[in-house]
Parts: sequence; structure tokens; C-alpha cells
Amino acid sequence: MEKDAIEKQLDELLSQYSRDSSNLIPILQAAQDRFGYLPGEAALQIARYLRLPESTVYGVATFYAQFKLTPSGRHIVKVCRGTACHVRGAPRVLEETEKRLGIKPGETTKDREYTLETVACIGACALAPTVVIDEETHGKMTAKKIEEILGDKTRAA
Repeated sequence: MEKDAIEKQLDELLSQYSRDSSNLIPILQAAQDRFGYLPGEAALQIARYLRLPESTVYGVATFYAQFKLTPSGRHIVKVCRGTACHVRGAPRVLEETEKRLGIKPGETTKDREYTLETVACIGACALAPTVVIDEETHGKMTAKKIEEILGDKTRAA
């Protein structure tokens, strides 16, 4: 998306909020909802609008895990690293997922199809190890099941 288009959309979004600094997180959330991530131009424009240092906006955006500073893939793959998942084979599942996607946690494939994340706990310990792809939870995962789900098509990404 072009810089001018981002700025125009941010202007429209910001007009819905007062200049109160307490609106920082809701504005960041709204901007991320609009763009799918927080473009670099967003921090500066939001900082100017709220009359805050850009470092404050950037600090908040980097402190909270919910905010993404780079575009995510169309599909989000989350591998649980919780204790139950870990002892039941999550490290091997993560290794196979990395191999299939050709990326490490926190990265997105070049074609922006997949983003790989690890999470502290999915909350489905009885199904350990678990992987969530988009909003679908896959339990009792193995490297073989990851291979079946992701296949070889992702290696070319």
C-alpha cells in the first residue's frame, strides 16, 4: 500500500478519536485492524495527532504482543510451547513446521501466505501438542500430521 493511501486512511481513522493520549491503544488497534499491521508511517502520524513523542507510540506498539509492525501472512500458524505440549513433542512439531514453511517463529513467508508464531499456551492441554492454523485447533500433532496439513507446497514459498 502506498504511503499516500496509508496517510489518507489514517487521517480518516484519526478523525474518529479525540486527541486525548488515552486513545493511543484504541487508535493502534483500529489502525492494525484497517491495515493488518502497523505501517511505519502510522506511528509518526498517530504521534503527531496525539501530540506524543514517536518513541512513546513505538514503545507501546512494541510492548504489546497484539501489535504487528510487519504484514502477517494470509494464514497464521501458531505452535503451542506450553508445558504439556512441550513434553508431548511440540519441539519436533515446531521444527517440522519451520522446515515446511521455510521460516522461523515471528517470520512470514516471502509470498505472505504464512506467518509462524509460537504461543505460551493455547489452553487445549488435553490435546497436546497443539497447533492453531488460522482459527482451527489441531490437537495431538506430530511432525507427520504437520507434513500432511502443510504439505510440500509451502516449501516453495
